[in-house]
Amino acid sequence: MKFQVLFMVLTAGSLAACSALSTVQPTPTPNALVIQGRQVYVAHCAGCHALEPNTTVIGPSLAGVATRAETRVQGEDAQTYIETSVLNPSAYVVDGYKDVMPKNFAKDLSSDDFNAIVAFLLTQK
Repeated sequence: MKFQVLFMVLTAGSLAACSALSTVQPTPTPNALVIQGRQVYVAHCAGCHALEPNTTVIGPSLAGVATRAETRVQGEDAQTYIETSVLNPSAYVVDGYKDVMPKNFAKDLSSDDFNAIVAFLLTQK
């Protein structure tokens, strides 16, 4: 009898532990485009834009940029806002910052690198 009770207690504990583990969400693995985008960020953006919140290097922090981009321009989605910000940075200068972002990314970035930086920035929520 004691063995049956002990077995039931251990089984219940194991099931509870298993159900607790199943609610933990796995960390998504970035796809190749996002990984490439991070490399483009390091090479072209990190000198002026931090990824940490409330950190200013020269330009505004890009922490949470995907979330902010969803609401910055009425009728424009986050992807369009980010694409425009990279290709035509004078279009959306953030209040409190000067219009000093380089204007040559349209020429300097390959289309693959451009798509990659946009994909990477869209992960910054």
